[in-house]
Amino acid sequence: MQIFRFDQQAGREIDRYDSVNAVIARIMRTPGSVQIGCIHLRAAGVVGYHPAVCPQLFLVVSGEGWVCGEDRKPMRVAPGQAAFWTTGEGHESGSETGMTALVIEGEGLDPASFMPLLEL
Repeated sequence: MQIFRFDQQAGREIDRYDSVNAVIARIMRTPGSVQIGCIHLRAAGVVGYHPAVCPQLFLVVSGEGWVCGEDRKPMRVAPGQAAFWTTGEGHESGSETGMTALVIEGEGLDPASFMPLLEL
């Protein structure tokens, strides 16, 4: 067995798109070009508004915060909830108190075929 890290200390600061208090720890890239990472947003953290380069699934695992799409209307998210953005879709995420999310990016992602939608 081997033990690996994906905590904040194993990651790097996200400094693009006017992001603040945000760290990404890369987990893996599959042969099919799917990338998996872990984003750690500290208090008052933001991953700034930018277009998704491919389909992206943002799965909140701890803390709470907000996400928005092209309408720039923030929606609250908490553990067990996920946001999905399509290729080219502008999006942003942030947290007042801190949030950790797994991020899966890659062509062919379709979470609607597996996960139930949150009723608003």
